[in-house]
Amino acid sequence: MTLVAGVDSSTQSCKVVVRDLETGEIVRTGRASHPDGTSVDPAAWWDALVSAIADAGGLADVAAISIGGQQHGMVALDAEGRVVRDALLWNDTRSAGAAADLIAEFGAQTLTERTGLVPVASFTSTKLRWLRDAEPENAARVAAVALPHDWLTWRLRGYGPQDASPLGPVLDELTTDRSDVSGTGYWNPATGEYDRDLLVAALGHDAVLPRVLGPGERAGTGVVDTSSLPDAPASSASLLPDVVVGPGAGDNAAAGLGLGAEAGDVVVSLGTSGTVFAVTEATSADPTGIVAGFASASGDYLPLVCTLNASRVLDAFARVLGCSYDELGALALEAEPGAGGLTLVPYFEGERTPNLPDATATLSGMTLANMTRANVARAAIEGMLAAQAVGMDAILSAGVGAKRALLVGGSAQNTAVQAIAAQVFDVPVEVPEPGEYVAAGAAVQAAWALTGERPAWSIAVVASPAKDTRPQIMEAYAAAAASYLD
Repeated sequence: MTLVAGVDSSTQSCKVVVRDLETGEIVRTGRASHPDGTSVDPAAWWDALVSAIADAGGLADVAAISIGGQQHGMVALDAEGRVVRDALLWNDTRSAGAAADLIAEFGAQTLTERTGLVPVASFTSTKLRWLRDAEPENAARVAAVALPHDWLTWRLRGYGPQDASPLGPVLDELTTDRSDVSGTGYWNPATGEYDRDLLVAALGHDAVLPRVLGPGERAGTGVVDTSSLPDAPASSASLLPDVVVGPGAGDNAAAGLGLGAEAGDVVVSLGTSGTVFAVTEATSADPTGIVAGFASASGDYLPLVCTLNASRVLDAFARVLGCSYDELGALALEAEPGAGGLTLVPYFEGERTPNLPDATATLSGMTLANMTRANVARAAIEGMLAAQAVGMDAILSAGVGAKRALLVGGSAQNTAVQAIAAQVFDVPVEVPEPGEYVAAGAAVQAAWALTGERPAWSIAVVASPAKDTRPQIMEAYAAAAASYLD
């Protein structure tokens, strides 16, 4: 049996899945936690990767591996391959002012044409501009800029600071892929080239950037034998020379691969953040900044809308109501569509779409009659899903055709979320079997890099709620959300 491995280095944890190359069957898995916060020492990600690989049984019998990771995070390296400062993650909003500065200097239309994006605080370019302005001494030290999956791939291949990696600080060996680099704000998805002028405008000077790999292309061959690390310095670790390393991907693009998403599929992912994306054959450019014109990991494009508030909305309401997730869902199904007039706009952590980094959430329409536990539970689920429906409408308005919505993420397995999604979205909803789809997609990349062909592993659908669109839900949500834009 030939084995391939995929990694999901997400905001909250690192997951590893090892799959059978022939069937795609999951043979074993591993997991390790990441620290909380929006500013994190990347060393914590490396430690978690090592632990997760060990938990998954190691790499000694694995033929290929690829790493999917959270997008946009700024990993700044000096000339010796050391991390200059803690990485700023996608959900760190301190660079909102820097985003506004870049838009003022270049114009939203120009930036959309050059990068497919209008800068918001999530994107790497804005974090580099913040670094230039807020920490100029650190900015001056930056010799290379990488994304989380780029840096982990580089470290796994044996590169890094001299005293921590067997092959040393060879910055030119940094690699990325088109899906992840398309979220930086200084790469053009239409031409496939870096926009160095935008990098310099952000950071203040030029720097080494990772080589951009195509779908199925190898980053290299040979990885650190992580089984030797707990008992020996990383710099003395041996290498597993025959393991193929795939290009890696941004988390959403990797999830698209793992799901086997094709043209006509709109993926709604309910994780720490909420994302809505579609696979298309042509680039998209939205000067409003609502739809980000990312690239996919399959060679196509991935117009995407991201919100900051998704599953943790339900966490908050379950905590307030003193119930479990399942109990929250059961309560919600006791209420009628529209939650008796209660409407939640779920901007608990500010919001990225629309771009309101300082916003807070509101629950409106409250009366003595409608303030029941069931209505509150339903308003929570309707509000979370309505925020994603706004993103879906934006993607469809850009000319994307949708045959179905694939609902994924932990919350997607809740029967109330499934039923209410069929009432909120105006396209048929399908729920694939639970799975670590980012890691699964990374394993698809590993297999692709190993064999030269993208595998066709099957995905089961576990729920297909009947389409039951209730326009009043979105009408109430639109009216409540409009107050934020006045």
